[in-house]
Amino acid sequence: MLTIVLQNPGSFVAVDRPEPVAAPGTALVRVHRIGVCGTDLHAFAGKQPFFTYPRVLGHELGVEVVDPGDDPHGLQAGDRCSVEPYLNCGHCLACRRGKPNCCTTLQVLGVHLDGGMTPLLRVPARKLHQSTKLDYEQLALVETLGIGAHAVERAQLAQDDFVLVIGAGPIGLSVIQFAKVSGATLAVMDVSDTRLEFCRKLGVAHTLKPGASAVEELKQIGGGDLPTCVIDATGNPGSMMGSFDLPAHGGRIVFVGLFQGDVTFNDPNFHRRELTVMGSRNATPATFREVIRLVEEGKVDTRPWITHRFKLADTPTVFPKDIAGNPTVLKAMIEVG
Repeated sequence: MLTIVLQNPGSFVAVDRPEPVAAPGTALVRVHRIGVCGTDLHAFAGKQPFFTYPRVLGHELGVEVVDPGDDPHGLQAGDRCSVEPYLNCGHCLACRRGKPNCCTTLQVLGVHLDGGMTPLLRVPARKLHQSTKLDYEQLALVETLGIGAHAVERAQLAQDDFVLVIGAGPIGLSVIQFAKVSGATLAVMDVSDTRLEFCRKLGVAHTLKPGASAVEELKQIGGGDLPTCVIDATGNPGSMMGSFDLPAHGGRIVFVGLFQGDVTFNDPNFHRRELTVMGSRNATPATFREVIRLVEEGKVDTRPWITHRFKLADTPTVFPKDIAGNPTVLKAMIEVG
């Protein structure tokens, strides 16, 4: 069974592995589509926190149920599903309080455990979210969308909010999708003219680049006021620390991206504004179901995101040549089989 392994930073190898062995509570699924995200790119570059090599990447998955197993959770062979790749314990305080996305012993497929760059995979049946309407490519994007949706849930956006999303990569784009659904006034900041132009094509009315004039530009957009909420999806330390200067007094900051290091800020500025700062990690099962509903209803469309497609077998050559470090890549999709 052809499996693509990230052997070391910058080096994929193709290996032949046996079909995964059955385990209680797991379903056997056939992987049809794999989305490439920032986590995969960081792992390839050797910059992913909490990561060890070798590792089979792939956590944005559109799959077909082959065998639902001994605890099928209503699944049947042939069902099309998105995989919720966050394997939680179910017992810690976070899990007991409905936050399995930040379980104390969380393991993520394709990060802490081997993921979906392989034709057949076993996952807990409870982590499969079925749809009769979405295709495998759409289902592979649900995980990315869930991260953006959860960030917007954390931000508690309402129609009278003014939200600034910093970073228009795949995670930022997923935040943008759900910020638009909320009805809030939306502005997007990015260093890339190409990405800002793409956002405008998606219907984002207000775009800007970081710099000395950014605060005044934001005030113009907000009718004299700064954003009530800033969501940083860059994972860039300079951007994240600079975001403390951008919310209105009484505003809030949500960090979706992360980096290996410390975030520091000026305490008087933080207290004077009485800011609320939140982290946003992964997504909950309920968010997965809500994302699928919104995509099924046509309220969220990610088809324009996908700029690159390639076959699983071609990953060792295509990924380093055409994907890693390529600024034109918004979302790459791997086709299996």
